[in-house]
Amino acid sequence: MIRLEHVSKTYEAGVQAVTDVSLHIAPGEFVFIVGDSGSGKSTLIKLLLKELNPTHGKIIVGGKDLEKINRRQIPRYRRNVGVVFQNFRLLQDRNVYENVAFAMRVIEAPKKDIKRKVPTILSLVGLAAKYRSLPKQLSGGEQQRVAIARALVNEPKILLADEPTGNLDNRNAWEIMKLLDEINQRGTTVVVVTHNMDFVKTMNKRVITIKKGVVVDDQGGEEI
Repeated sequence: MIRLEHVSKTYEAGVQAVTDVSLHIAPGEFVFIVGDSGSGKSTLIKLLLKELNPTHGKIIVGGKDLEKINRRQIPRYRRNVGVVFQNFRLLQDRNVYENVAFAMRVIEAPKKDIKRKVPTILSLVGLAAKYRSLPKQLSGGEQQRVAIARALVNEPKILLADEPTGNLDNRNAWEIMKLLDEINQRGTTVVVVTHNMDFVKTMNKRVITIKKGVVVDDQGGEEI
């Protein structure tokens, strides 16, 4: 599903963010990526989203070589890669339903599909009763659930979550992690960047540890 082969990323200032990273994430896996601040975790997410291009190496996602995807093809590629961020990134002037529906309108989905799928995904994340609420009327945990629903509504094969619980209290954080686990059990490949080692120790998933841009440990990883 996701394969990195000797991937390095150097920023213009000469900062080496990622160095010779090779790893394989199989379809249906749940993987934690952990490491200190500045270790290169978020750079990896940006590389997988094709927000950045590697300086060296090859990235293959869902059978697609990202180097061969041109700028016009990026939106189509990202339909298969949902993403959730720490700060939710919701549209503040639109209610829960419209925030999720927006992701479908971007890809010009038929109105009948939007009317069918948005309520279904809101039920999955436990927000069916709050579809008319604005983001400011929701708790942090509920806002993150909206963000997850938005990331999932187009049925991506991969969900990337970059510090998805960073702005949440412990109870809401655990609820979000349980939701991500449920989503994974439904068949979606889930990759979570986190600094919360309580999740990592308790959930018993594969853990990739990065230090100064280098993968220093891969518990449960597959050899390339």
